[in-house]
This record gives sequence, structure tokens and C-alpha cells, in this order.
Amino acid sequence: MHEQDPHGRLREFVGQLIQQNGADPSLLESLPKRWEKFADVVLLPRRSFKEEAWNHVRGPELWSTIASALKVKRVGEIGEIVGEKRESTVELLHGQDDWVVRRENAIDYGYNFTQCMFSAGNVNERRRMGEVGRNGETVVDLFSGIGYYSLPMLVKSQVNHVHCCEWNPNAIKALKWSLDRNNVANRCTIHEGDNRMTAPHLSGQADRVILGLLPTAEGGFELAINCLKNDGGFLHIHGIAPASDHQSWVDEIITKLSNLDHDFSISETSRVRVKSYAPHWDHLVLDLHFIPRA
Repeated sequence: MHEQDPHGRLREFVGQLIQQNGADPSLLESLPKRWEKFADVVLLPRRSFKEEAWNHVRGPELWSTIASALKVKRVGEIGEIVGEKRESTVELLHGQDDWVVRRENAIDYGYNFTQCMFSAGNVNERRRMGEVGRNGETVVDLFSGIGYYSLPMLVKSQVNHVHCCEWNPNAIKALKWSLDRNNVANRCTIHEGDNRMTAPHLSGQADRVILGLLPTAEGGFELAINCLKNDGGFLHIHGIAPASDHQSWVDEIITKLSNLDHDFSISETSRVRVKSYAPHWDHLVLDLHFIPRA
């Protein structure tokens, strides 16, 4: 017998609950069409079940019904990423514990999903970071978070050491757990606190610097160049570019970097479109090679 797909199960299970509560059957037309599922967790889109007509149904029984329909133990609702520390506002609707381990490309990322963000859409960029690192390199990750890009480098490449700068205590807790879980803690140093205070101590040490902050990592440009070795290296710069004109963003970034005080020439080695960020805007990564001027 062919198993019903998740959308069909959700419609059936919630439909039964609506019928039991005497609510309007047309509510089924406003069921979410998509959600994020990982491990034993489903995260519903913002504003799901917010219409006034759901008031008679919304509550613990609905969340439990959704968990059963989608075959998970925990249900949350995605919120905004807020504040300077890029903190998640996911609300746990069903289940007791928000700690989760996501396994991706044979790497385990552990974190509290109501406190830390994890973008499933960045999977290819995380994989790529595990491929660009070279044997013996030292890497500085200026905005490491829970180790989105540092962990792939440590686990999948032969880089010698990664310095992770991070100021969110929830992200630091998660990063420490994941470094131990993936057996790479001996090749990583976490620098806790504001990178404007910690990164200057890494002056002249890096072959690569990751600037993985959105919507812009511009505040870290000077710090990143200062971290590079005297014989140069690479910056991996994340940012938001107009979907119809990536080149203007690339030109702007290179111009801003060129205007800073340093003795390097700059060349683009690659640009990667990670995903759509918002209507008409793309999340890009720009790889730049810094070479000492003759």
C-alpha cells in the first residue's frame, strides 16, 4: 500500500481535529505548504495558523497533531533572526527540549534551535568550505557562529588550525560541543567576545579569512586583512547582491577593500550564488586573493 505523503497526512490529521472542534473546514486551505524538517524536528513558517479562524483549534492539541502527522517529536515556529548577535527567535510549540544534532555531509552540528540559527539553504557553501582549505593552512573565521564553515574545513580538509571568533554564548556552547563531537577540538581555538577586540591578536597569522556575516560583513574588512600573512592569502566574503546585477556588488566590495590601508593587490578567484535571500536579492560569496605588491 502506498504511504500517504506528508502534505496529505497533515491535511487528514488536522482535518479530523477541525471536525472534532466544529471549526470551519475551509481552514485546511490555509495549511502551510512547506516547512523545514531535520532530525525529529519540524519548523513551521512564520505566521502559520495565525488567522483568527484558527483560534478555536490553535493550541497544544494542534501542535501534537502536527507532530503525529509529520512523524516528529518536536514542533517549532520560525521567527526573525534578531539583534547584533544574530539570535534565532524560533518558538518551541511541542516538545520539551530544543537541543538538536543535525548531520550534514558526515558532520554533526549540535545547537539549541530556539537560540541559534542554521540555514539549510547554505548546504553547498558549507560543503565547498570543506574543499577549499589546503594542507597546513591557518584559517580565521571572524563570525563563526556554531561553526557553519569552520567545521567543514576542520573535518573535511587538511587545514592546520582554525581560529573561531564568536560573541554569542549560545553559539559558543554549540561550537564547543560540535568540535568535540567531530574530534577536531585540538585544531581549533575559540576567541570569545567581540572580534574587534580578539581578532587583532591574530595579526599576520591567516592564510584564509572567512567573513560569513549577513547582510554585510563590511565591518570586518580591516580586521580580515590585518589577519592575513605578509605573503597574502584569501578572503571569503558573504553578502547580499541585487539578483539582476551581481557585478555591481563585486565591484563595490573590491573598491572598498582597495581603499583600505594595506600592501596587497586584490584579484577575484570566484563568486558563488548561495541562494535567494529575498525577492530580487541573492546571497553571494566572493573569494578574493590578496597578493603582496611588488
